[in-house]
Amino acid sequence: MKKNKLKNIAGLTLIEMLIGVVISSIMMAAIYTTYTVVNNSYGQVTERAKISRSGRDIIEMMMRDIRMAGFKYILGTNTLGFPNRSYLEFVGGESSIIESHDPIIIEKGENALGSLGGTYTRINEENHPDQGSKCCDRIHIVYDDFNQNDTTQPYKRYKITYYAAPITDSAGSRYAAYRSVRSWIQPLGTDVGTWVDDCPECYIGQKIRDHIVDMEFVPLDAEGRRISPLPSPGSDITARDNLYKIRAIDLRITFRSKGNFYRFKASEDKPRFVKGLGDRGHNFNDQKLRDSVVVTIHTRNIGSGI
Repeated sequence: MKKNKLKNIAGLTLIEMLIGVVISSIMMAAIYTTYTVVNNSYGQVTERAKISRSGRDIIEMMMRDIRMAGFKYILGTNTLGFPNRSYLEFVGGESSIIESHDPIIIEKGENALGSLGGTYTRINEENHPDQGSKCCDRIHIVYDDFNQNDTTQPYKRYKITYYAAPITDSAGSRYAAYRSVRSWIQPLGTDVGTWVDDCPECYIGQKIRDHIVDMEFVPLDAEGRRISPLPSPGSDITARDNLYKIRAIDLRITFRSKGNFYRFKASEDKPRFVKGLGDRGHNFNDQKLRDSVVVTIHTRNIGSGI
């Protein structure tokens, strides 16, 4: 009886156990691989979404200011005792870019100033091969406003400047986009004024976005053609005349991811290329993701003269 009972006892042999371990290992490896792929895909989608969100925010801010460029407030006949239109001095012509009141002035990347002056070349951002190229155009936008509660100076004038400047800290070297706001101070009854940056609504060098790769502004005329020479105050009469031919601005901003996006670096002979407007572009061989936002912004208040 005992022998028969022992014969009926079921169990697993060593071979069967080894087969079970192998199958379980294969299943675990497949699950881990699937998780890794899904997690990487989620991270990439999230990183792209962050760049897209950053692009939308700064683009909306620039669009609002560029559309205001050249705006003149006309009060008309009133009982407030104010002039019916702006009395503010207009400074243009051969004045400097910093002092000019012209609606839109663009400084190209090869000539653009830093935050308070001085040119700079592209910094060594994560060891890419085009360290000698320039980064980021600079744009100045001027428009008027009105405040009936300010009896000292009811008519206002502001100069908005967008630019990029290099940053180097514990997180590495990169660029950030900045915005500055200055105000023209000229009380009623005076003939001249001056730009200041200490008014309540003014500020200099406020960082608005980090991890900027490039900013590019291209002025277009009424036919949608690039304006050349570049509109600018100064001794060049044609460049001065072009200031009031601007009807739209092509704007490109390129951002990069904060952390690594690609699994591997690009090779030196086949770097990742970021295309600009026209022939402008940059090569990179690191693992960062770079994405560009390109829009055309129509100006509304720039005519043939003042």
